[in-house]
Amino acid sequence: MKAVRIAWRITRLNFRAQLEYRSEFLMMIAIGAVWQVSVIVFATVLLTRFTGMGGWDSSDVLLIPATRMVAHGLFVLFLGRLHGLGRIIQEGRIDVYLIRPLPVHRQVQLEFFPTNAIGDLTVAAGLMAGALSRSDLDWTTGRTTYLIVAVLGGMLLEAALFTVVACASLRFPAADYWGRWLEELLGTFGSYPLNVLPRAIGGLLTYGLPLAFVAYFPAAVLTGHGGQAGVPYWLAAASPLWGAAAYLAARLLWRWSLRHYTGING
Repeated sequence: MKAVRIAWRITRLNFRAQLEYRSEFLMMIAIGAVWQVSVIVFATVLLTRFTGMGGWDSSDVLLIPATRMVAHGLFVLFLGRLHGLGRIIQEGRIDVYLIRPLPVHRQVQLEFFPTNAIGDLTVAAGLMAGALSRSDLDWTTGRTTYLIVAVLGGMLLEAALFTVVACASLRFPAADYWGRWLEELLGTFGSYPLNVLPRAIGGLLTYGLPLAFVAYFPAAVLTGHGGQAGVPYWLAAASPLWGAAAYLAARLLWRWSLRHYTGING
């Protein structure tokens, strides 16, 4: 509880510091929203020009980017500061973190308040509201609970992927560029049913770089397409659990990598 109180106080101070510059604060929120304009365009084109995609109705397809966007927004808000760890390592600032009493991971996450996450989550909430309003599904307690858990699992899986990149950055600082590549892949392929892609690419995004578990598989289970997702139904349905397991494994890798960190000059 003491750690939670410290984290909350630092977060409040970071947020108040951002509010000191109101114009920049509002601009960062706008940037966070504008950054997702491609998703908005995709949703608009999907709903106005197509009746479906890959055997999915347009309302079902819309649930994929909505789930991904909410998961991504929560990731940016709570765990996204690892995305810029490569630059921190290149500048030698992580050495300062190592001599402070707080865990390095926590210090990185508390370095600043991600104002752009407010814009991300605003767009994500609007997209999710649109997806739910157009859905013909019966949103029972069980289905709603699964959606919430799936969003949290997607957040943890995205955090796990960027944590692995951060671990690589501790050994190879230039690996920070892998994070940009990963972000591009999530934005490009994370909003579509993967069955519209060539099988080899779909397999790569399932077993090689498991982006399918962020939103595609949970949406498939919710909309009744779990049996045609290209993997056993139980594997798709367990997507939130895989996200939690991946994040736990990534944090263990982070601890191991940090113990073997030798400094920017080796």
